[in-house]
Amino acid sequence: MPQKFDYIIIGSGLAGLQLALGFSEDPYFKNFKIALIDPSKKETNDKTWCFWEKGKGKWDSLITKSWNSGKFISSFCDLDLQLQPYSYKMLKSIDFYNYAKELLKKNSNFYFIQDEIKNIEEVNLIAIGNIETYKAEHFFDSRISSAYIEDTKSTKIFQHFKGLHIKTPKPAFDDSFFTMMDFRVKHRESTSFTYILPTSPSEALIEYTFFTPFLTEEAIYDEYLEAYIKNILKLKEYEIIETEKGVIPMTDYAFHKESNLSITKIGTAGSWVKGSTGYSFKHTEKKVAKIISNLKNGKKVDHSLLNLRARWYDAIFLDVLARRNDLGEKLFSKFYKKNSTEEIFEYLDEETGLEQEIKIMLSIYHPEFLRSFFRKLF
Repeated sequence: MPQKFDYIIIGSGLAGLQLALGFSEDPYFKNFKIALIDPSKKETNDKTWCFWEKGKGKWDSLITKSWNSGKFISSFCDLDLQLQPYSYKMLKSIDFYNYAKELLKKNSNFYFIQDEIKNIEEVNLIAIGNIETYKAEHFFDSRISSAYIEDTKSTKIFQHFKGLHIKTPKPAFDDSFFTMMDFRVKHRESTSFTYILPTSPSEALIEYTFFTPFLTEEAIYDEYLEAYIKNILKLKEYEIIETEKGVIPMTDYAFHKESNLSITKIGTAGSWVKGSTGYSFKHTEKKVAKIISNLKNGKKVDHSLLNLRARWYDAIFLDVLARRNDLGEKLFSKFYKKNSTEEIFEYLDEETGLEQEIKIMLSIYHPEFLRSFFRKLF
């Protein structure tokens, strides 16, 4: 007989753990039997999350570093970004995993199961794993289906990167600001840049990042990281403490349409990643709060979960990048130069009104947007 639960969360990454924490913090769900099923124990630092927010936040005890100012550098402009009333925060995934697991294991109604779910039988409400089968009233599923990979109609940009956490024998960084984008070392005809998070005067995470419709081999990241460290930072001696690599889908593919009455797709698989930027941490926090509110008020689980107007804006921008990837540096330069940091963050948080959105879109206008507008309209 399958193990029985009220809810099963498939995947204990960012979305799965934030959702589980949301359930654990609300007395409404104290008698619900909830399982988190993942093939991994989440015991390594596999990524770094960054996000902006105003003032103090619920994750501040886990933050590695935060900044109140930043830099944007391109061949078009060199900008100092003043973030107030926001701050930009860095959080290591291992710190989040450990925190979430420690809290959840104090609750007798949460169960961590190491298994890989292969299939969900919707009629019987049963998840079939490699080891056992599991029954639930509702599934929250973070697995990305093969339909996304096979789809040819949606726009697909990949945010792919390699980062080096380096340490220098002498102070080499000004850790009072981070660098959002630096286009001075650039792969030919592409949207590619360096992203820097200095955690101390002698340590920093340096990532070489692409927003492109193609992927590349690891040697390319190494080439540009070495060029940046040698030619821009002028560093001759440093120690590599840690490396990280990743690929984040930036797409208008409607992952969320794979949800139904018994399965709610979450995380990347639920269209929770901001299509035009790849940011997900704060978006996940908002989605979790909305899901919990919907469940408590008897609404459909994914009711009003997505901002469809914002998804359309992202679709247009991604279509431009997919067709004219060489325009990325120019478009991002206009975006940061012609709008205040507060306006930018509000727009990316999907908290703006129509008038403000029109202003921002006009600020980055290029004739290619008109073509993409009509391509995504029909």
